[in-house]
Amino acid sequence: MDFNTNVLHAGQTPDPVTGSHVSPLYQTSTYVLPDFDRAVYLNQHIDQGFVYTRFGNPTVAELEKKIALLEHAEDAVAAGSGLGAISLAAISQLQAGDHIVFGDVIYGCTFALFTKILPKLGITYTIADTSKVDAVEAAIKENTKFVYVETPSNPTLKISDIAAISAMAHRHGAKVIVDSTFASPYLQNPLDLGADIVVHSATKYLCGHGTVLAGVVASTKEFIDHIRMPYLQCFGSVLSPHDAWLLMQGMKTLGIRMERHCKNAMKIAQHLEKHPKVDRVYYPGLESHPTHNIAKKQMRGYGGMMSVDIKGGVDAVRTVMNSVKIISLATSLGNVDSLIQHSPTMSHFDMTAKARHAVEIFDGQVRISVGIEDVDDLIADIDQALDKI
Repeated sequence: MDFNTNVLHAGQTPDPVTGSHVSPLYQTSTYVLPDFDRAVYLNQHIDQGFVYTRFGNPTVAELEKKIALLEHAEDAVAAGSGLGAISLAAISQLQAGDHIVFGDVIYGCTFALFTKILPKLGITYTIADTSKVDAVEAAIKENTKFVYVETPSNPTLKISDIAAISAMAHRHGAKVIVDSTFASPYLQNPLDLGADIVVHSATKYLCGHGTVLAGVVASTKEFIDHIRMPYLQCFGSVLSPHDAWLLMQGMKTLGIRMERHCKNAMKIAQHLEKHPKVDRVYYPGLESHPTHNIAKKQMRGYGGMMSVDIKGGVDAVRTVMNSVKIISLATSLGNVDSLIQHSPTMSHFDMTAKARHAVEIFDGQVRISVGIEDVDDLIADIDQALDKI
């Protein structure tokens, strides 16, 4: 089946008790077990039944099956947030003395995890420009456990060649984790390109409506089982059944939402690229974007995210962000409605100004999550805000 059929029907059957068309919500913390022997078995084989919702839940399990299918993975595990998923994927592979490589442009809290928390556990790291395979290879050491790639990257939308990086990393015995949040499974499938693990902040495009915090990891069944026990079991960063249920309702429209996000974003990017008060537009669908050709090769569309350098620096940014009327000033992304934020002081405040500027996260830069509104209304809103500078 194709994407929109799968996203609606995969893993879902009518409730056998009531015949409910929408999957039921199993809002329970525990489960009544039939006998002692079964209780012992299931507590030691948590992938084969349900004993306690921290270990597994029917609603969450349905979501995980859908994610695995959409990402062409053997299995998936859900977490309570995107950072919960990233932490599980990373820490479950590491021990003191290991080394990791990650991109020079990644989400600010992921950057903080890798540079502030993991070193306390004896993990060293090297930062590399993942849009250049040679730079990534130069950063790999004998003890490198994995290469972490965010593509498209947050917030400059830099694209990394997943297939080339994966082939190179595997030659050195390292795994590859790809954060594919900005793309969603609708636009790219990193595992098909050679990556070992894919993670998403499901809060974003997978949900699409700003109603949940959630994360997912998809990979082989062996790796997902390894995450479930002991890491998910002990960290407790589980997704609630209610959030899993809401997430599945949002996912039903993922395909048609992404089509509109992409269409709107391309039109806005082309408009802003010619605007006299804009220095630069970062959108991989534009031929002017330095990694446009990689995006064209590995993605099925260019997404709904962009960043824009506004002439006039922070003062101009303040004027624009205080003047938009349809677009909401808010962190996060991937909602049906458009959002705008100032990356240097919001999502990437953990980086020093020098580090941000080195990777083109400039003080006059805003990030726009383009929604599914009528695009001419969005353009008019941006234009009237820019006119106030």
